[in-house]
Amino acid sequence: MRVDRLPSPGETVSGHDLRHDQGGKGANQAVAAARLGAETAMIGCVGDDEAGTGATSALAGEGIDVSGLTVAAGHPTGQAFISVDSLGENSIVVVDGANGLLTPDRVRLESARIASAGVLLCQLEVPISAVTAAAELAKGIVVLNPAPARQLPHDLLTRADVVVPNAGELATLAGAEALPTTIDEITALVRLAGLDRAVVTLGARGALVVDGDRSLMIEAVPVDVVDTTAAGDAFCGALAVALSEGRSLEDAARWAAAAGAGAASVRGAQASLPNRSRVDRLAGLA
Repeated sequence: MRVDRLPSPGETVSGHDLRHDQGGKGANQAVAAARLGAETAMIGCVGDDEAGTGATSALAGEGIDVSGLTVAAGHPTGQAFISVDSLGENSIVVVDGANGLLTPDRVRLESARIASAGVLLCQLEVPISAVTAAAELAKGIVVLNPAPARQLPHDLLTRADVVVPNAGELATLAGAEALPTTIDEITALVRLAGLDRAVVTLGARGALVVDGDRSLMIEAVPVDVVDTTAAGDAFCGALAVALSEGRSLEDAARWAAAAGAGAASVRGAQASLPNRSRVDRLAGLA
């Protein structure tokens, strides 16, 4: 829903222009990867309701292999409720629903698919135990988007080849009370969190790539921001695709920044995710 401004705690504001769109971090990232040309499969859990049927059909319609989706009888499909203000910034409340029922055993049934993947892209709208099980099975590059923010076990972080947090998620990983603002502060928290390779997304500022001893700022691609919903998912999906194509982390992050900008310039979640030709144009490659 659109609001003139996001409400403060305890405050009620008037919303308008209510719309429904397919979403969910994992689903958005899968769609982003598929639209950018990657062969993509989704492992997850949906409810036996209209939302679950719609989500599965939408993913299949993008050419995504949905045979790894489990239907949880008697449970609702996970949903998110998003408010977007006049500047395009958003506030999101997520109800896990069936997402919370994805078990390590169910993940292990997809062991051959996971082991054969060039890149495994994970996020935290499913149980950490399921994410850890997937990371243990992976033979390719493991990209972890630690969202929603929470502290994570050390063994999961060490299994991730690239971690992609925003500033708030990074602070949570590092156990910091305040958000980092400067490049030095961000880099210090990456080290404190024990991450060797990270891409910290910073919204309109761009992203900071930390690769071993190197830190490099990637400038944001200028666009007219309409709605930042799913911009981070577009970034993660594009980063995974670029890494699967053998690009360096720096080049992958630059291309991902163009994908995130493309999503931020269009309203909606999955509806905003750009195709490859648009990302290439925004990145100056076409």
